[in-house]
Amino acid sequence: MEKPYVVGIDMGGTNTKFGIVDARGNVLNSSSIKTQQYTDINEYCDILCQEIMKLVEAQGGIEMVRGVGAGAPNANYYTGNIENAANLPWKGIVPFAEMISERLGVPCRITNDANAAAMGEMTYGVAKGMKNFIMITLGTGVGSGIVIDGKVVYGHDGFAGELGHTKIIRDASARECGCGQKGCIEAYASANGVARTAQEWLSTSDRKSLLREIPLDKVTSKDVFDAAMKGDEMAKQIFEYTGDLLGQKLADFVAFSAPEAIVLFGGLTKAGDILMEPIVRSLNTNVVRFWKNKVKVLFSSLKDSDAAILGASALVWDVDAHAPMSKTTTTAE
Repeated sequence: MEKPYVVGIDMGGTNTKFGIVDARGNVLNSSSIKTQQYTDINEYCDILCQEIMKLVEAQGGIEMVRGVGAGAPNANYYTGNIENAANLPWKGIVPFAEMISERLGVPCRITNDANAAAMGEMTYGVAKGMKNFIMITLGTGVGSGIVIDGKVVYGHDGFAGELGHTKIIRDASARECGCGQKGCIEAYASANGVARTAQEWLSTSDRKSLLREIPLDKVTSKDVFDAAMKGDEMAKQIFEYTGDLLGQKLADFVAFSAPEAIVLFGGLTKAGDILMEPIVRSLNTNVVRFWKNKVKVLFSSLKDSDAAILGASALVWDVDAHAPMSKTTTTAE
């Protein structure tokens, strides 16, 4: 009998979520672990595979699994490696697909986390039926998956579409980004970026704000959102500032690929309209006039990390994919 299931992994800078997916795109069961808790990649892979096996056993065992698809920051679709990721605890080159295959005894294929989310959205979400769109993931960092003519763009080396590491601020005040550059949009429009804006504004002014009730180094993007919802003027202006910068960058992104839509995904999108409204306003202010009010900006329609889990699983279901599956050398016990 043909193996009916695939494991999908969504590795984020904070959490790693994973699930068992069937051929119809149903996530049958799922779980998660804390990414940042494991500074040793081998320990991380051991724990991840142990937790995956708990889900697998509930669906009949590893012999029912066709393979593993994974989405991760700085994952190279061609090599199966995670390479110099800014927001992960492990530096350098990590042969992630090979490490997972060795532990589970099934093939593994990997792609950038935002590319995985784009594949999931294109197959199951608001981008279903679209051939040209950009997926922007707003979490610990800012990721992007670019779809042109129905295909995810990878480029010659597997790293096309690192839009989060294009610069939005180019003067001496620009923030350091985890990638080593200064002024990247990721340093401003990610969840971490919102928290950094709040910390900077609080430390350089004496304006009243509910955020002052929180120790400065403990302020998070959720704290900023909660304060904004209570009418806090500084918090609301932080989201205006964030949305304005992101809208400027989205205008640049529109110019090179002419997408039908830009789909926003990730934890920061839970801010809803207080983020969406300044993004759309800034996009349409800065875009070339023949694209003004033409490109849709949408929130993902898939709950939690389903887009990334489903998209990662599609790497295995896609028999036409040209990236090599990792070769297994052991069988899971």
